[in-house]
Amino acid sequence: MSPIEEIKEKLDIVSFIKGYLELKPAGKNFKALCPFHSEKTPSFIVSPERQSWHCFGCGRGGDIFGFLMAYENLEFYEALKVLAEKAGVELRQISPADQRQFGVLYDINAVAVNFFRDNLENSDRARQYLTDRKLKTETMAEFELGFAPNQFDSLTVYLVNNGYAVEDIVRSGLIVKTERGKYIDRFRGRIMFPIHNHFGKVVGFSGRSLPELESPEFGKYINSPETAIFNKSRLLYGFWKSKGPIREANTVLLVEGQMDFLMTWQDGVKNVAASSGTALTADHLKVLRKIADRLLIGFDGDEAGHLATERAIDLANAADFNVAVVSWGKFKDPGEAAAEEPGFTGQAVASAEPAMEYYLDRYLKGTNTLNRKKHIQLLLQKVRGIASKIEQSDWLKELSHRTGIREEQLMEEMARLPEDSSGISPDRFAAAPGADESMLKPSSRRELLAQRVLSLIYMRKELAKELGPYKEFMPPEYVLIYEHNLKGQPFPTAEAENIATLINMRSSFELEMLGEEGVTYEFDKLLRELKLEYLKESLAEIGREIAVAEAAGQVAERDKKLKLFDELSHKMQDIKNGKAD
Repeated sequence: MSPIEEIKEKLDIVSFIKGYLELKPAGKNFKALCPFHSEKTPSFIVSPERQSWHCFGCGRGGDIFGFLMAYENLEFYEALKVLAEKAGVELRQISPADQRQFGVLYDINAVAVNFFRDNLENSDRARQYLTDRKLKTETMAEFELGFAPNQFDSLTVYLVNNGYAVEDIVRSGLIVKTERGKYIDRFRGRIMFPIHNHFGKVVGFSGRSLPELESPEFGKYINSPETAIFNKSRLLYGFWKSKGPIREANTVLLVEGQMDFLMTWQDGVKNVAASSGTALTADHLKVLRKIADRLLIGFDGDEAGHLATERAIDLANAADFNVAVVSWGKFKDPGEAAAEEPGFTGQAVASAEPAMEYYLDRYLKGTNTLNRKKHIQLLLQKVRGIASKIEQSDWLKELSHRTGIREEQLMEEMARLPEDSSGISPDRFAAAPGADESMLKPSSRRELLAQRVLSLIYMRKELAKELGPYKEFMPPEYVLIYEHNLKGQPFPTAEAENIATLINMRSSFELEMLGEEGVTYEFDKLLRELKLEYLKESLAEIGREIAVAEAAGQVAERDKKLKLFDELSHKMQDIKNGKAD
């Protein structure tokens, strides 16, 4: 048995997912609100029998590995390690090459953390810098801050002496190879902020140069390059610590840099995350949207901060967050606010201004006649990118109130605007990549109807006797699945088993949507629609055959097909008018 199969055998998917979501019984299965898209009615179904999950709202699905990878934004190997540890499964059967490729990078980063931390202890200057920034010793220790000596190869030598191959150290991003073939440390003379993945493993670093060592040729901050274990567009600084408080508050305060995060955390606001000095991405927001409905943007108060705030608002609106903006008043950023006036952070967060107010104040206050039209069009562009139609309506009402322009005219103007070149739209957040390909989506309406019919039979066995005359209208593979399930026989193919799994889970979803009293009515309606869809497909096929016969000059064949077409058309009309089943 492979480690993957052993893990699946030892870990129950229902118990595992209960650690993330509130699951409620739904027939043989369990249901929950989907964590991967916004919804009010549960469409996320977990099957204990099949040890799988599927959302009938966004179409994502999979096994225990797929859930962990999607929920925590992990690569497969990371999920494998986490689940193996939870199940108590040895990973010796994973090829040594694969295990080493990833595992050694975690090990190197862990050793580097100790190296940087020891150097911070031994550097009066580095500790003085952090103390001057009002960072407490316990905060430095909690987040494992360190210091990279201003030497060319001190870390390189340290890691090699600890038995690591120089090629692996290069892969970790901690050292670089020069054109002359020498190896030097990437980080030199810098305060080091370890970047943890969402499980608390160090996967990279961000380094802040000491002020006296700053130079135009080297950035004030530099980050580790992307590696096999570090993807900066997915990771949020401090999230491994703050995801619990964020989930509890259902609100996240988003700040820009490591010091902003640390000072905010130290000031008592724990539901915070930082984009770690990199541009905010849709992937960052997907991570946060799983556990919070409300996003507070707390970027710097300068013009660059305002531009970053606007982009964050647009991204967050497209991701269907409830968005607000935090003002730091006389302070330039949250780090300075927390350092100069402890307790101010909490007050600023409590006074966050709704994003709509932020935009309207920014673009309508003091607007002269010349740029009024341009600013209104810009605001309409923003409104169009909001995922929630309710919020769109609220924004338009307020914009109408502020400008004196009727809502209908604003809507007409919005419809005429060109597409936003930023590419920010709700579609980017509808369903993140990674949905299980084995959970086959129906390729036709008749397949979907067949799935729904069988799911209701799974729910109510007594409905099976009514299916008899309608079986001929179902796709053959669904009849096969039905008969194998009825007789308790193994399914003939993996594809058939996957479809059966989906149908089984759909029964719980249908029950949630219809309720007990609506099942019989829905079943009769579905059978009628199934027959109509079969006739519709038949008419389309006969239409093609008529065209072929016509082109070939086969008059008798054409007339025969025309007669059949007419009969089926009348049959369809009778069913629609309730004159026939």
